[in-house]
Amino acid sequence: MKIGDKLPKLSLPATGNQIIKLSDLKGKNLVLYFYPRDNTPGCTQEGEDFRDQYAKFESLDTTILGVSRDSVKKHENFKTKYEFPFDLLADEDETLCNLFLVIKPKNMFGKQVKGIERSTFLFNKKGVLCQEWRKVKVPEHVQVVLEAVKALG
Repeated sequence: MKIGDKLPKLSLPATGNQIIKLSDLKGKNLVLYFYPRDNTPGCTQEGEDFRDQYAKFESLDTTILGVSRDSVKKHENFKTKYEFPFDLLADEDETLCNLFLVIKPKNMFGKQVKGIERSTFLFNKKGVLCQEWRKVKVPEHVQVVLEAVKALG
């Protein structure tokens, strides 16, 4: 995926016992954020930041979806525990992660592993990718994304 590409025609299992088809989300802005794992400090903080700004995103006609390789069951627990008002997509086979090129080699306890590089993608109401953030650092990130959504008009 690169700037100017349209929402992919992929369907993924999500919280709320649903299957979300990304290409059906046209008509609203979409923030698609990829994070490494449920219930880890950085991922929890990022989710809480999106949760705390959710009403502002909603007032700007924007859907938020979080994506990781965790199962729907883990997502349900994570969403409930932190009261996230948005859905989480389970990309256990890494189809969406690979499409967005967010799987990267990482060092974990001295070992090379493949994991999700924290990344966020913004699609406009026409379903076109208009902005991306890679190697995201959690502090202030959600505010930056909110400003980008405001700039879409």
